[in-house]
Amino acid sequence: MSAQTSAESPAQSSNGWLKSYYYLRFAVSAAWVLAAFTVAKTVSPLAAVMLVAYPLWDALANYVDAQRSGGLGRNRSQLLNFVVSIVTAMAVAIALGHGMNAVLAVYGVWAVVSGAFQLLTAVRRWKTNGAQWAMILSGAQSALAGLFFVKMAGGAEAIGIANVAPYAAFGAFYFLVSAVWLSVSDVLRKSPQAVR
Repeated sequence: MSAQTSAESPAQSSNGWLKSYYYLRFAVSAAWVLAAFTVAKTVSPLAAVMLVAYPLWDALANYVDAQRSGGLGRNRSQLLNFVVSIVTAMAVAIALGHGMNAVLAVYGVWAVVSGAFQLLTAVRRWKTNGAQWAMILSGAQSALAGLFFVKMAGGAEAIGIANVAPYAAFGAFYFLVSAVWLSVSDVLRKSPQAVR
């Protein structure tokens, strides 16, 4: 019994962290979206801070997650995502001085690149953690959304933080789906053991 428990503990610990991580990322993204559609929509200084903070939060989240999985050196896709997100935050801060079209273009490029790295991270984790299909979909959709952002940035349409919010909302949705899927999978895995 104890041998079985110790054999399962690394995977359970990993899944336990991922569940908490995904729920946290959902909560932060959902709060960001709510603020983007309400207060920040009419308060430009707050919108500017939020637009810089979003990629910074992504960088921090990738860093912390990688540290729980052996460090950035062993998780190259997250290392690259971390670096790209830091660079993006700086680029957004500069682009704010040139207008929201420039900001949206930066977000578009970031969404394409970070989406690809997120997809790679999910594929790598599939063997050890499972339930990564939602993260793979999220990464692919992020890349597609990025291409749409770049195209929109070149148009004449008035752009604001509300144009970025749906991208964050889809991200929040996929994090929630992944967290719930892992939670349900854990319950189903433990059920036969409980019967025994």
